[in-house]
Amino acid sequence: MENPKRKIDQIDVSIAKPAKVRNVTGTRYAAAEIHEIFRRFSIQRPEPKGELEHINPFTLLVAVVLSAQATDVGVNKATRALFKVADTPAKMLALGEAKVGDYIRTIGLWRNKAKNVIALSQALIDQYDSVVPDDRDELVKLPGVGRKTANVVLSMAFGQSTMAVDTHIFRIGNRLGLAPGKTPEEVEARLMKVIPSEYLYHAHHWLILHGRYICKARTPDCAACVIADICKAAEKTSEIPAPLVPLPPQAVQAR
Repeated sequence: MENPKRKIDQIDVSIAKPAKVRNVTGTRYAAAEIHEIFRRFSIQRPEPKGELEHINPFTLLVAVVLSAQATDVGVNKATRALFKVADTPAKMLALGEAKVGDYIRTIGLWRNKAKNVIALSQALIDQYDSVVPDDRDELVKLPGVGRKTANVVLSMAFGQSTMAVDTHIFRIGNRLGLAPGKTPEEVEARLMKVIPSEYLYHAHHWLILHGRYICKARTPDCAACVIADICKAAEKTSEIPAPLVPLPPQAVQAR
């Protein structure tokens, strides 16, 4: 009799094993298992999108800077009005720190973030002719821009394959044993090494969304997890993967 766990909603979720399965350094998973994890994510969310609303690379950069220790929902509520009046470095600078602060007052650490937004706008004007650079080393020189922020901008604005390790990805990398590390940089380096190249571009969005909505910090929703049978996390409560079907385009949700 056919094992019902081998097929879910008529989509084969069996793990195709190559002639030789090798373990990849720094992960608890064989190469075939990692490939299968991201194959399933690609079916579930064929075109994952970041949830921060933006108009251009500059407004994306501002939104990501504002998102530190804040939800995407909260940032979007504040920036919708802000970006209508200031969608370039020059317009943001003309608005001034106090006015920017008025727009983003509902976001955590808004005073310091308003200073950074004005400072990075000035830096873009003075050093980059108002153009957001497409180079990580240059991006991290801007006020309020760290490696994670730079990686998000490089991916979403310039189509580069990067791994922006936020709290969700850091948790998943360690909880699942997919890419354990003591720092975000260690997790990033291991993920970049083990994720198959054909899945690398969308991988950080898949992992962020999986951590935000399924593999949550306090109580993972294992019954809704499409990789429950592969997952090696000690906390998991199900061995049966959820139905592997494409999800509708995600709406921005509170987290």
